[in-house]
Amino acid sequence: SSTPTMARQAQKMGCAWGRLCLLLSLLLQLPGSQAKCYFQAKAPCEYEGKQFSLGESWLSTNCLLCTCLHPIGVGCCETTQHPIDFPDWCEAHYDSQTCQISVVQKANPSLPCVKSVEHEWGSAGTPEPL
Repeated sequence: SSTPTMARQAQKMGCAWGRLCLLLSLLLQLPGSQAKCYFQAKAPCEYEGKQFSLGESWLSTNCLLCTCLHPIGVGCCETTQHPIDFPDWCEAHYDSQTCQISVVQKANPSLPCVKSVEHEWGSAGTPEPL
């Protein structure tokens, strides 16, 4: 009677590997493909005392979107989009509460980085901000 159980487990494993490949390919195609992804082999599918099963996801406190790939491990991807092309009089400001990055003026971080008369914005082929 143990043979059907073994066959079912083997079938589940095959399915898990297929899901793993699909999940990893989806993780790597998140909007803003500069997002970095990490894979921890054999990492437990547990976060802040909660257990997760295959395919379930959670958002960690450091803004990583993690997916349980049991029994293989855990895959996590950054959810924030990192701005890469902005004027040198501006800087990227990271808000860990909202997991958002905004581009603000270095001289006054409470102001957004916008085009003004005294500052030229953009470079060839770079769209101007709205």
